[in-house]
Amino acid sequence: MTHAVATNQTILVVGGGVSGMTAALEAAECGRQVLLVEKTPTLGGRTALLYRYFPKLCHPTCGLEINLRRVKASRNLRVLTQAEVTRITGARGDYSVALKLAPRYVNENCTACGACGAAVEATIDDPYNYNLSKMKAAYLPHAMAFPQRYVLDPSIIGTPDGEKAKAACRYGAIDLGMKVESLEIRVGAVIWATGWRPYDAAKIQPYGYDRYPNVITSLEFERLADPHGPTGGRILRPSDGREAKDIAFIQCAGSRDENHLRHCSRICCMASLKQTQYVREAYGEAGKSTVYYIDIRAIDRFEDFYSKVLADQTVRFVKSKPARIAEDAGTRDPVIHGVDTEGYHRYATRHDLVVLAVGMEPSVNGADVPHEIVADSSGFIESAASGGFFAAGCASNALDVNRSVQSATASALRAIQIVRKADRVEA
Repeated sequence: MTHAVATNQTILVVGGGVSGMTAALEAAECGRQVLLVEKTPTLGGRTALLYRYFPKLCHPTCGLEINLRRVKASRNLRVLTQAEVTRITGARGDYSVALKLAPRYVNENCTACGACGAAVEATIDDPYNYNLSKMKAAYLPHAMAFPQRYVLDPSIIGTPDGEKAKAACRYGAIDLGMKVESLEIRVGAVIWATGWRPYDAAKIQPYGYDRYPNVITSLEFERLADPHGPTGGRILRPSDGREAKDIAFIQCAGSRDENHLRHCSRICCMASLKQTQYVREAYGEAGKSTVYYIDIRAIDRFEDFYSKVLADQTVRFVKSKPARIAEDAGTRDPVIHGVDTEGYHRYATRHDLVVLAVGMEPSVNGADVPHEIVADSSGFIESAASGGFFAAGCASNALDVNRSVQSATASALRAIQIVRKADRVEA
């Protein structure tokens, strides 16, 4: 086991999405030593997979580029990717943390030239496009990946493709002998910023996500609309590759439901309103969006955006919680069945594509954490006032990007207070 250089003056941030990056940067720029660990090969989290933010419809590169520059410039911040926390013991001001580092098979000599990716033939599902496409088994996660280094999938280690990748590299960056490493570190405070994961749409059986190819999730639709996504920004039906011009958006797919997620996931309404504008941009007046909703929760600064969408003649709102989705056997069109609660009449409406606005649940791994950690009924972490363990962003609640950043900043300030107190005790 390798021992990393860290003391109880160090703040550990677990999770390298927008919340984790924010918390780490705010603490580091206040002069504290920070270790940021991320289990995937790159920072950015789910924010990096968005096509655009709501309500201004600007691209995530706007915020991520600034944060990545801050990461590169910070002398107080150390980043470990492909690293997972396996154990945390101790108490406020003095935690012992065990980390496991997965091999990348590419060292710091990598220039991201892409020669290894061109050399290998094997492909794997692309998690950055929610497995809607394939990518080479030697890959750069995405254009803004940090660190800007390629990754070799473990499936090609010990195969001819692995040797091809090594032979193609002119910089000696391919290291096929990398092994799993263990680290033991000491920290004074921990910020848990592990983000969120989409609710498994297959569990909502009446909607047929696992049976009907033209029923997809809002996250998958986001990638379809992105020019860097699996279809080059064209909104195509998975069943036949035909353009989807009549699209249904079903709200609260899993949220606000005692059988699935009890809580409101907050982002779903605004995500669907934003995505109706993708349809308009793609097809103009020829596109058609129908939003099936219980309530539209667009408050504060989002209300103006909601009003704009309400005035859009290509968007129709149906106040209803659809009962089920069927599929036309001939065309594979999804047909939504339900009752319009404003007119109290039944409907069976055919669409080209159905998008489920799936709910948000906390993405918490199986690490052993201190007993002071308490989760609410939905699994979100509640920061203990007397401890040194704080939740940030979507680990603490269902939040959008803006509120996640605010939450992360607050957690950083609380963590700084803990290590400052520990510093006074030692002095």
